[in-house]
Amino acid sequence: MHTWFECKIRYDKTMENGMIKKVTEPYLVDALSFTEAEARIIEEITPYISGEFTVSDIKRANYSELFFSEEESADRWFKCKLLFVTLDEKSGAEKKVASHVLVQAAELRDAIAKLDEGMKGTMADYQIASVTETAIMDVYPYGAEGDKPEV
Repeated sequence: MHTWFECKIRYDKTMENGMIKKVTEPYLVDALSFTEAEARIIEEITPYISGEFTVSDIKRANYSELFFSEEESADRWFKCKLLFVTLDEKSGAEKKVASHVLVQAAELRDAIAKLDEGMKGTMADYQIASVTETAIMDVYPYGAEGDKPEV
């Protein structure tokens, strides 16, 4: 089970025209706590940012699943809201339960295709309620399940 945290990094970025601009970029890390999320994002980002940076915000992200892509062109992250159709045990009525999934893809149609591919083995009925591109720059999962520290 993964616990994802969205960490915002604020730093001075040199633009293509040579100007320096203060930017804030969101990243996603797999961690057990807010403290660990901060430590992991600092460790992951340090080699890529020259100069000083700050972790300006950390919040828990409610993604039930992430679908990664090995394709070079899949450089964006899309948040997909899924509605799972379930039956209420007491009334017997159908109800829809929302769940959010993050998909790495090149563009919107590609994200929907990758979402459908990732959900292929799912037994539950679902509907795609929305797919929106996020500002997330990169995602840092643990390398393997055994990498997570013991609690």
